[in-house]
Amino acid sequence: MTVALVTCSGISNTGKLTTQAAILLMQRRPGHYVWMHAKQSAATLEAEIGDAEKVIVIDGCTDCCAKKKLSASRLAPDCHIIATDLGIEKKGMGDVQYDEIEKVVRAVMDTEASS
Repeated sequence: MTVALVTCSGISNTGKLTTQAAILLMQRRPGHYVWMHAKQSAATLEAEIGDAEKVIVIDGCTDCCAKKKLSASRLAPDCHIIATDLGIEKKGMGDVQYDEIEKVVRAVMDTEASS
C-alpha cells in the first residue's frame, strides 16, 4: 500500500516539522510513502498523489495550509494531522525538536494502524 503524505512545509517551526516528519517516515519505510508539500499547484498535487491508496495531510498549525491546497485539487484526505493539536507549540522561526518529530511520526503511524 502506498500512502501519500501532503505537508504544509511552512517556514515556522511547526511547518518545518511537517517536512522533517515526512522525510523520517520515508526513511523508516522506503517505498511505503510518497511525499509532496503544499507549495505545489493543486494540479501537481493531484498528479503526484496518483494512485496512492491513502492520503494523509500533515499541517503544522490550524491555518491548515496543506488541507486547503489539497481541497483545491478536489481530493479529500483520509486523515488530517495538525502538529499544534498534538501539543506542539508554534514558536515562529524556532528550532524543531526531535521529540516533536517523533510525536508527529507516531501520530501518522497510529492513524495507519487504526485503519
